[in-house]
Formats: sequence, C-alpha cells, structure tokens
Amino acid sequence: MQANQPPPSEAAPATRVLRQFRVVFNAVKTHFRNVEKTAGIGGSQLWALSVIQQQPGIGVNGLARALDIHQTTASNLVKALVAQGLIEQSKDGADRRAVAMTLSPAGEASLRKAPMPFAGVLPDALASMDAATLARMEQDLNTLILALEAGNAGADTPLSDL
Repeated sequence: MQANQPPPSEAAPATRVLRQFRVVFNAVKTHFRNVEKTAGIGGSQLWALSVIQQQPGIGVNGLARALDIHQTTASNLVKALVAQGLIEQSKDGADRRAVAMTLSPAGEASLRKAPMPFAGVLPDALASMDAATLARMEQDLNTLILALEAGNAGADTPLSDL
C-alpha cells in the first residue's frame, strides 16, 4: 500500500467497493490470461468448446443460449473455431440449413490442456452462490448500472472479449 492511501478499513465506502471490483476484474483477467497461455485460445472459445463437447451436435443458436450471448456473437465464435480447426460442422439430418457441431481432435486436445473452470472463474463463482445473495447482488448491480447510465451495452458480450 502506498503511503498516501488510508488502510482498506479506513478508506471511504466507494473506495473500498472500487477496490473489490479491482480484485474481481483481476481474478477474471488472470484466469483468461492463463487460459490463453496454457490452451492457446481465448476464454470464450474455451467455453464454447466445452459446451460443444458436452452437447455434440449442438447448433449455433443452442450455443448462443448456452453461453448467454447474442446469436451473431456465437456465429462469429464458431467461424473462428472452424478456422482454427477446433470444431467440425455437418448438416443436420432433418433441417439441411441447420449445422451440427462437434469437436475435432485438435479441439479435444485444447480442452485437455486448458485450466478449469471452462466457463471462467466469475460464472463459476456466481453459480456457487445462494439465491438470496445473487438476488441482492443483482439488485445492487442494477442500481450501479443505472448510476452509470450504461443501459444494456455489453450484456451479450463474453467477459473474455471485453
């Protein structure tokens, strides 16, 4: 701690909360950096690969729902995974327009060497919390979003892409 900063317990409430956000963002950033270093792919790509592994034959719309991202974002993610040879696509039997995705051997290898959790540390931590805590956090974060006048910008963007 620098000499001109008060100890964490004596700092103003807004400063203490800001420091907490820094800790959260640092944990997320550190995890995604570790994913890139270890697996050679981005965090959203890793999460997508894990979903495709768990649900072989999933389509782009299903992937978008599973990752809670916009369909266009999922489509761009799929294009990148195909270009890297990490997934394979085939036409679905019933609907020839629909494309089913499976992991390629390279995709399987990327998952094997990647650090957990595949979805990222923040979604994993949130999933471990009880409903009452999440409800309080949601309400408080909505208050913060209103104060920021941020609207819903970025709500459909994976954290690793921010």
